[in-house]
Amino acid sequence: MAVLLNLEPDHLDRHGTFEAYADLKLRIFQRQGAGDTAVVPRGFGPVPGKGRRVEFRFDDPLSAEPRIPGPHNRENAAAATAAARAAGIEDDAIAEALRTFPGVPHRIELVRELGGVRYVNDSKATNVAAARRALASFPESRLHVILGGRGKAEPYGPLAAAFKTGDRAYLIGEAADEIAIALDATGVPYVMAEDLGSATAEAAAAASARDVVLLSPACASFDQFDDFEARGDAFRRLVEELR
Repeated sequence: MAVLLNLEPDHLDRHGTFEAYADLKLRIFQRQGAGDTAVVPRGFGPVPGKGRRVEFRFDDPLSAEPRIPGPHNRENAAAATAAARAAGIEDDAIAEALRTFPGVPHRIELVRELGGVRYVNDSKATNVAAARRALASFPESRLHVILGGRGKAEPYGPLAAAFKTGDRAYLIGEAADEIAIALDATGVPYVMAEDLGSATAEAAAAASARDVVLLSPACASFDQFDDFEARGDAFRRLVEELR
């Protein structure tokens, strides 16, 4: 069984074009035979291989709602449900998993709530599409979003468009100037921070009860950290030290 959650621009700095990236990603289905299963978003185009096609969509009926927030996580839950049902797993077991699965580190991970402010580690958001999904996960909260790192040759206009009125960005890393241009074009306020530590401190100082301080960089971490896990761990330590 192979599952495709989505296909959006990523790693363009490495692959050159979206078409080249898409071709490589879809190879997951290439060697499937008639006895295999290809789980894909509803309406997605043809995929290689001969696997039996099973489709999902974010608004599919589920046996239970997922514990973790965000419309993209409901879409993930729909994909997991489709795959589990295709594998013969009963709905009661699927429902229990959806209700209890807490998520994984660095993906919309609630680190702490302090003074009514939630601090969320989404360091795994290393591209624009992932960061946009993170921003959409908190529609009722004012966001203080830490962005930046090493860019992947993506435009940042779609990211800037995902900010609500009242949200603010804190920019770090090599891509900070490029992100700032996109934010200027849409009127999103931002702070140019020296590094993750200063960005976290400034966001914490500006946040008030019911706000969310969100690390969702939309960039790779390699300009300042070994990987996204190291970046997320550093954010977690900074948040735990706040008083």
